[in-house]
Parts: sequence; structure tokens; C-alpha cells
Amino acid sequence: MTRPDTDAYQKGFDAHLVRRILHYVRPYLPLVIGGVLLALLISLASPLFALIQRHAIDAYLSPLAQGQARSRDALISGLTTTALAYMGLKVVEFALQYGFILTIGYLGQNVLRDIRADVFGKLQRLHLAYFDQNPVGRLITRVTSDVDAINQFITGGLVSLIQSTFIIIVYVVIMLSVNWRLALISFTVLPVLFLATRFFQTRLRDSFRVTRTQQAIVNSKLNENITGMLTVQLFGRQKRSALDFNLSNRALLSANENSVKWFSLFMPVVAVLGQVAVALILYFAARQILGVDGVVAGAITVGTLFAFVQLSQQLFQPIQDLADVFNNLQAAMASSERIFGVLDTEEAIQDKPGAQTLPDFQGRVTFDGVWFAYDQSVTGTTPDTDDRWILRGIDLDIQPGESVALVGATGAGKTSVTALVSRFYDVQRGAVKVDGVNVRDLQQHDLRKHVGVVLQDVFLFAGTIESNLTLNNPEIPHERVVEACRYVGVHDYILSLEHGYQTEVRERGATLSTGQKQLLAFARALIQNPDILLVLDEATANVDTETELRIQAALERVMRGRTSIIIAHRLSTIEHCDRIVVMRKGRIVEQGSHRQLLDKGGYYARLHRLQYAQGDAAD
Repeated sequence: MTRPDTDAYQKGFDAHLVRRILHYVRPYLPLVIGGVLLALLISLASPLFALIQRHAIDAYLSPLAQGQARSRDALISGLTTTALAYMGLKVVEFALQYGFILTIGYLGQNVLRDIRADVFGKLQRLHLAYFDQNPVGRLITRVTSDVDAINQFITGGLVSLIQSTFIIIVYVVIMLSVNWRLALISFTVLPVLFLATRFFQTRLRDSFRVTRTQQAIVNSKLNENITGMLTVQLFGRQKRSALDFNLSNRALLSANENSVKWFSLFMPVVAVLGQVAVALILYFAARQILGVDGVVAGAITVGTLFAFVQLSQQLFQPIQDLADVFNNLQAAMASSERIFGVLDTEEAIQDKPGAQTLPDFQGRVTFDGVWFAYDQSVTGTTPDTDDRWILRGIDLDIQPGESVALVGATGAGKTSVTALVSRFYDVQRGAVKVDGVNVRDLQQHDLRKHVGVVLQDVFLFAGTIESNLTLNNPEIPHERVVEACRYVGVHDYILSLEHGYQTEVRERGATLSTGQKQLLAFARALIQNPDILLVLDEATANVDTETELRIQAALERVMRGRTSIIIAHRLSTIEHCDRIVVMRKGRIVEQGSHRQLLDKGGYYARLHRLQYAQGDAAD
């Protein structure tokens, strides 16, 4: 199950999470090997610069400064050769660094793509209840900034960790070989550095975790206010929304400031310890030069001292780099908890092993003693009196080709019936069957390709009108698109647009009227499911009378020979249906034809009289 954002492992380094991250690196092993080899070559080349400088000082600069008897021209020639060798080595180092950064960049971007694709794919497989419980902004954070944090760990951390480790080992070996006494003296600060690292480790990890949590909250607030901008402006909530957003934004600022505070302390500690090491080297080197403590005077040359200071400073540079790696590691650990929390979420709605298909689809829909609640904690043993039940003991048998309308007050459970036919949710008791087979025993993809749904709140993607109608399915021919649009009476409107079916649709169809979007959604359902089960969910609830008549005329044609479940608030739109099922508080209270129910004088008749009375009053 998904861990809450505030949940996290208490240890600073989690080997299990790192192994899961490395799982995404494994397919790109050649890039990893190439990066490691380049890192090894860089680590071998880096300390050579200090040794070349030592050679230049002891062999050429010191004799020149002291006016020794050696040929001045020979000294200058040797110094020139040494300088050229130094520059040549720099060119080699440049090529190695270029290759290293390029290789690691390719590695990181490929891993970034794979993780993001896995998270997106997982989100597509999760049941709708998951999205009811998790804000959109939080999920966007998982796919964007959280994945970027892991990418930073790989590109700026993982292989850099290997490179810095190589460099530290090489520098330690060279320093011990040059002067083991000075080397041991400079190493005395390393235990202090280790303790400082351990001290900051937990604090940085916690601060990064809080930062990621607050970032998700800010994203959620942003998405919520942009999506609901009409409501915000309609009710004059701009100041209130800005205040709420600023509270979340300040919390994010505080979390980021806390991260910066600990990291700004950590980096100077490493730098100061490096300078302490240099100071110790200078002090004890001076004692060796002066012959103090029984050491022969002149045991260390100026070039050796200069090189040793350089080596010591360069030794602490990769240690400082490791601090950056540690920073990336903490961010990656906090982010990976959330990413793998999504990937580990149980797919509550999934195909059983050996799930079957229906090659001869007929379209019979049966509800057999169905009890259903959206609350996941409600089980089959929950008392029947629990208010969380949405459907309560529904028994309904819809024959192939029969048109059935569901009516009732808001909250009666009508929409839940359509959701269960498509198996967007599983029932807690009873069974939903299609052609006599429990939907739990059917492949979801096969089931849903036989179910066309037109919702009241139509969602249109950014793209052309035709791409929205076909959902980018290249197997659907243009002729089929045109035929469906003619059925619903939207073809002439589309042709009136400048680019016809290739007209670009803005996000969520902002340039289209409610009626036009409903007609396009109706055409889309017909295109995807031309001759099988058709489920309509309040498709005519928010359209004008003229558009309603178009949809109603199209319905009469396309429902012939198809099983149809229609939900509508306007009772006039479902008078022609074969059967009307009246629902109240999750139960079926009446069913029959329009005329039968009116003659019965029950709940449906009261709804009918009330609706027509309201219509007459409005006129």
C-alpha cells in the first residue's frame, strides 16, 4: 500500500531503496562501465599535476632562483618541456571529463525516462478510488520533481561517488609514498569529518523529506486553484485562495530554508577541516625542514611541500564532492520513498490469472444482489445499516438489446451502477455479470472495449477534434469518424470550422460549448464501440433543447440492437426506453415502462409531476 508522505525510514541510508534505484541502472550497464573507466582514468590523471609541479619547482625553479651552476638555458628548456607536458595532460583531462559527463548524462536521462514511464504506467493501472484519495498535484510531483531528484542522484551522485572514491584512494596512496609522516598527519582530520557527516546525515534526510511533502502540497493547491478558477472568480475568492496558497508556500519556504541551513553548515565544516589539514601539514613540514625532533634538516624539499599542500587540498575536494553526493542521496532517498510508494500500491482492480474474454458478445447485464460502497474499509460483513453503502441489494437483469433508464434523486446510486458495469470498482457483496460471466473473471481491456461511456463532465484532450474522437487510434478510419459525427448531428458544425476535423482543441475543450462537447463525446463513444454495449451517464443533463433533440434522435437510431443504460435527470429524454428503473437511497423501488409507472402512481409518477410542474412554472 502507499506510504503516507510523512512516513519515512529513519536511517540515513537505505540499501533496499538504493538497490531498487540501481535496478533501473542495470539495463545501461555499458554506460555505467564506460563512466567508471573514465572516472578511473580521471582519478589517475588528477594527482599527476601536483607531482609535475613538484618536479618543476625542485628541478628547475629552485636552481634558477638560487643561481646554481647548471646551465640556465638547460633549466629553462626543461621547465618549458615540463610546462608543455602539464598542458598536454590538461588536454587529456579535458577529453576524459567531457566523455565522463556525456556518458553519465546519457545514463541519467535514460533512467529518468524509464522511471517516469513506470510511474505513469502504474498510475494508468490504478483503480479510480486511488485518485479519489490522492490530489492531482501530489501525483504530478511524483512524476516530475521526485523523479528529477533520483536523476540528480544518478548523474551527480552515483558515478561521482565512484569517481571521488577512486580519486581519494589514488591521492592517499601517492601522499603516503611522497611522505608518510605528513600523510598521516593530514589524515587525522578524517575521523572528525566522518562524525560531522553522521551528525548532518539524519537532519538533512528529514529536511528533504519535509521539503518534498510541502512541494506536493503546493502543487496540489496550484492545480486545484487553476482547475477551479471559474469558481474562484465567480465567488470572489481570489484573496482567500491567495492566502491559502501563501500559507502552503511559506511552509515550503520554511522547509527549504531548513535544508539550506543544514547544508550551509555541512559544506563549511568540510572546507574548514580541509584547511586544518593544510595548517597541520605546514606546521610539521616546517619542523622537518628545520630538523626539529631528530629529523634531518632538509628532509623535505620546497617542491615536495608545495605538492603535498596541493595533494591535501585536492584530497579534500573529492571529499567535498562526496558531500554534494550525500546531498543528492538524501533527496533521492526521500523522493524514492514516494515514487516506490506509488509503484508498490496494490492494484485493487486487476485481472485474475486466466481471465477470459467474450468472443460472442451479446450485451446482457445482470446485477445479482449487489452491495457496494466507495469506502475501501467497507467489507461484505459491514452491517446493512451502515450509511456508507451506496448500493443496497440491487437485483437487475438487462437483456441484450434492451434500453434501460435509471432515474432517481441525486445520491440514489445511479452513476455507481454504470461504474460497476465497466468494473471501475469491485462490489463488496453480490456480483455484476455480463453475458452471465462475473466481470471479475473477465479481462478488463476486453470488457471495457465493449462499453461506451458518455459522461456529463466531458473531458477533451489537447489536440485536434479528430484525435479526440479516435483517441489517437490509427486503426480507426476517417470515414468511421465522419459517419459517427453525422449520427449525432455534429458533422456540419465541425466542417464549419476553419480546419474541420483537424481543428485544434484547447485544453479541456475551453473553446467549445457544453452541447458541442457532449455531441463530440457521444460521437467518440460510437466510434470506439460501434455495435456493442453502450452506457450513457447523464449525457443530456447540461445541454440546450435543440442539442437534446439531436442527441435523442441519434439515440433512437444507435440503441437499436444495443444494450443501453441511460441516466438522465430530464425524464422526457427516457420516455422511449424499454424499461425505467427507479432508484432511491441505493435500492430499486420501482421498474417498468414509462406508461406503467405513471399508471402505478408511485415514486416515479411523483417525480414526473414535480418535474413538469417546475417546467410549466419556468415557462
